[in-house]
Amino acid sequence: MRRSIVNDPEDLVPEALEGLVLSHPLLLELNQEHRYVTRRTRAQDKVGLVSGGGSGHEPLHAGFVGTGMLDVAVAGAVFASPTALQVLEATKAADAGRGVVQIVKNYTGDVLNFRIAGEISGDDAIDTEIVLVDDDLATDTEDGTGPGRRGTAATVIVEKLCGAAAEAGASLSEVAAIGRRAASRARTMSLALSAGTHPGDSEPQFTLADDEIELGVGIHGERGRGRVPFTSADGLTDLLLDPLREELSLQRGEEVLAIVNGLGGTYPLELNLVARALHHRLADRGIAIERSLVGSYVTSLDMHGVSITLMPLDDEARSLWDAPVRTPALTW
Repeated sequence: MRRSIVNDPEDLVPEALEGLVLSHPLLLELNQEHRYVTRRTRAQDKVGLVSGGGSGHEPLHAGFVGTGMLDVAVAGAVFASPTALQVLEATKAADAGRGVVQIVKNYTGDVLNFRIAGEISGDDAIDTEIVLVDDDLATDTEDGTGPGRRGTAATVIVEKLCGAAAEAGASLSEVAAIGRRAASRARTMSLALSAGTHPGDSEPQFTLADDEIELGVGIHGERGRGRVPFTSADGLTDLLLDPLREELSLQRGEEVLAIVNGLGGTYPLELNLVARALHHRLADRGIAIERSLVGSYVTSLDMHGVSITLMPLDDEARSLWDAPVRTPALTW
């Protein structure tokens, strides 16, 4: 059995949420019955924002509850969607009378349960809009078949921009439009040197030889779209950056927002090497990283890997990104 810091695996998520809230008593409040986290001081007269999904991606989503981002985050079990009832109660908690934007990563269970909750919340006179985040380039299909691109680290960008707009008094449709525009412009690629292991399991979700990496992994431990030889930090960065640059058609003179994201078991030293390479590679092509995050924001348990997310910046996105935010995981 692989050892991990757990009491009972069945209690992992509720106990972890309790620990998070106890650590941030001025910011957060926990509804244990429906397993969602809200702001301690509820926002008034603004569009509400709710997001969530399976656990195992911390600090996503509860770590982004607070002024300038989410009003409510609702948690499922590890890698499993919250139920429609949970999402409904979370949506009610997020409503301050001006409607609720639901930010949903593109996974079948999440989409289904948020959609059901959105429809039912109409019975309580709550207007809702869904913003779907589907940034994972590894699951982009040319013929459009299948469930489409997965939602990964661009979720942080969408939650931040929507949160700033809502805080500034934007309407429900305006906040949703900002989120959809960000989701449509952001793309992510990921790789893993080793897979994560579910709490209580003895084996990781997949194994790799010492000279291999998995390219295009998902945040639920999904296998990638291929295995390639292990190489240096600069070489690994190229493997992620080249397809992103091509997909986004980045041109000399453009400015981007970049997230170098650890997948749970990656050291800050390693992430900073990737950030260094990313800056140099883009600068060589006349592309400037104007805003960035480097750290572990959307994880996959203890997966040893990294993702890069890029989004071209315009004045609106830059202003919303720079707006004040106060959450456990993101503050400026």
